[in-house]
Amino acid sequence: MKYLKFLLMALLLASMHGIAQEELRADAMLLEVRGPIGPAISDFIERSIEKAGDQGSRVLILHLDTPGGLDTSMRAIIKAILSSPVPVVSYVAPSGSRAASAGTFILYASHIAAMAPATNLGAATPVSIGPGRMPGDNQRKRPAENDDAAEDGEQAPASPASTMERKVVNDAVAYIRGLAKLRGRNVDWAEQAVRTGASLTAEDALAQNVIDLMATNIEDLLGKLDGRKVKVGEAELTLDTEGWNVVTVRPDWRTELLAVITNPNVAYMLMMLGIYGLLFELYSPGAVIPGIVGAISLLLALYAFHVLPVNYAGVALILVGIGLMVTELVTPTFGAVGVGGVVAFVIGSIILFDTDVEGFTVSMPLVVTVGLVAAGLFCTTIYLAVRQRGRPVVTGREEMIGAVAEAMESFSHTGAVRAHGEIWLARSAQPVAAGQSVRINKVDGLTLEVEPLKEEK
Repeated sequence: MKYLKFLLMALLLASMHGIAQEELRADAMLLEVRGPIGPAISDFIERSIEKAGDQGSRVLILHLDTPGGLDTSMRAIIKAILSSPVPVVSYVAPSGSRAASAGTFILYASHIAAMAPATNLGAATPVSIGPGRMPGDNQRKRPAENDDAAEDGEQAPASPASTMERKVVNDAVAYIRGLAKLRGRNVDWAEQAVRTGASLTAEDALAQNVIDLMATNIEDLLGKLDGRKVKVGEAELTLDTEGWNVVTVRPDWRTELLAVITNPNVAYMLMMLGIYGLLFELYSPGAVIPGIVGAISLLLALYAFHVLPVNYAGVALILVGIGLMVTELVTPTFGAVGVGGVVAFVIGSIILFDTDVEGFTVSMPLVVTVGLVAAGLFCTTIYLAVRQRGRPVVTGREEMIGAVAEAMESFSHTGAVRAHGEIWLARSAQPVAAGQSVRINKVDGLTLEVEPLKEEK
């Protein structure tokens, strides 16, 4: 009872602290954005921007260090920034951080772009559809043009080969040029970042009007923001940062859960757990727990696949592979169908996620491990089934053939015998004495055909 009181008091204090935190108005809300841009970070930033407007915050700071991310998540963040009721400051820090690919787009979309010394941005060329390629990677160099560019010391622009790649690159170029014009930043370099994958250090970015300012830390950033004019919507605001309190907003349980679920490796494992759980429930009805765990896991995996760039041909190959392995177990075909199932399963796992974006691909060691485990289970099951076929029958009518019974009475044609503790009607072509052992040769309905065994002297 005493421990229960302490627990209730702790919960009460925690809730009061949470209320106090909610009621504390932040002049500047600070969001730590670390790692690849995905659905979880997108949801976190969108809700934080809305929260900043509701609480009357004066500015929202995105503390960036990202290698890039998904196009859909990036565009959702940019839409939220463009419609934000408060100025959004993207700050690439600390030193050694970067805002590559999707991070460059977010930096361009922000009302104020800032970087710390020894940071970089750029390399915003979109990843092509299909694994392992960048737009223009498969385009052969044209010697005359590219050699001249190399002699002049200039970087030759990539020439996307396929129509789809050209569409993707041109769409990204138009998008970042529009953001650059909206914020009054370097339009030409923005296009180079997309077409050629150009990158800049913080010092060069400031010199070329790609960013607005450089700051060593948050305090220095606030000092340099003081008196700066920012246009938010149709209104122009002048920032007065003196005495501002900065509150760091931590991801809540929803963001943390979404980050875990949308991890491609976790989503892949959830899918496998769901499929095998449901299969086990179908093979052993009434187990309940495997079915519940499998259903929940499969639903979570389907949700993750909904927000991730999934190649559904990969999902289909995984399902076909598992189906073929199950078919092999039910109707043995000497391994032909099962091997095909393993191959389809592995190929489907490799092409499951249709992107090369860092942080959003399935780990190859995980795919190999799961494939080997599936193949091992399949081979073990086949081995046990084959070994079981070679074992003697221990139940049913077939088991009685060759068994020894005891005559309950003397008879020359039909009589009673005891077999496995049961009294059977027996038929014999030779005379049988009471108590004599007989061998069962055939089971004819409820009658046993037997022959007497000669007693050894």
